[in-house]
Amino acid sequence: MNPSENPTVDENWTIDDRCTNCDVARQLAPDLIIERARTSVLVRQPRDEAERQQLLAAAHACPTRSIRPGGGRLDPVTDPFPLALDDGVLLLGHNSRRNAGANSYLCRRPSGWVMIDTPRYSEGLAVRYEALGPVTDILLTHRDHAAHGRAYADRLGARLWIHEGDLDSAPDADRVLRGTEPVEISPGLVAHPFPGHTLGSVLYVADERYCFSGDSLYWSRTNEDIEVQEAVTWYSIEEQSASLDRSLGALRFEWLLPGHGDKRRMPVEEADRRLRALAVRARVLRTEPVDFASVRW
Repeated sequence: MNPSENPTVDENWTIDDRCTNCDVARQLAPDLIIERARTSVLVRQPRDEAERQQLLAAAHACPTRSIRPGGGRLDPVTDPFPLALDDGVLLLGHNSRRNAGANSYLCRRPSGWVMIDTPRYSEGLAVRYEALGPVTDILLTHRDHAAHGRAYADRLGARLWIHEGDLDSAPDADRVLRGTEPVEISPGLVAHPFPGHTLGSVLYVADERYCFSGDSLYWSRTNEDIEVQEAVTWYSIEEQSASLDRSLGALRFEWLLPGHGDKRRMPVEEADRRLRALAVRARVLRTEPVDFASVRW
């Protein structure tokens, strides 16, 4: 019998040693995949169709294609992406090694869609996004996630955005954000420059509902709170603390949607309270050598 006809059949899923510990698989299949010795480990096989779908999502998102069913090949028919997170946001999967394995998103706007960071580039994926409707803008959160921005912008006829602090990673960008003041780039869509993780890091907030935070903020499963990745700060944790202080009161959202780390939905008031508490914690942090092992996923 085909496993797709009986999902309780043991498909002998595996994770190979190419895993780079980007965390995306653990976000999508948290009961099946855990972190152990700085890598993702499959703790058991799926028991039902819901768990099998979690593993399929993790496999199609994995930037190193390390997650495989027993047959060894992923059937494109089983690809669940884009995956709806809410009425207005799609998770794109197909995370790219050239973008450090980061998550990317499409957000619905009155004039079409905006893409926040990008998945790996392929013509097939571009056709898939094009079929959803016009993609008007590609919004890059910072230099680490810029690899495929120009390719998608050209293919989809979109404007490519980046902050001047990271402009050398996308020197042919169509729109350049400057300074540290929030900028409304279209009705209801605000760019919040947020130097810290990199000089040109930016948060994009849509309708005070969705906050696309790049690598500046994320939800930590370990701490069950909003956190900064102080162990992986390329520019200055002190500047990131200043960005947090500057944003208090102005940065309002329900959904925290990062490049790395978990996503989280919460009331606006709770998000504000957690940001204020984080700002207090961050004021005592000092920039130290990068240590990926210290990230509190």
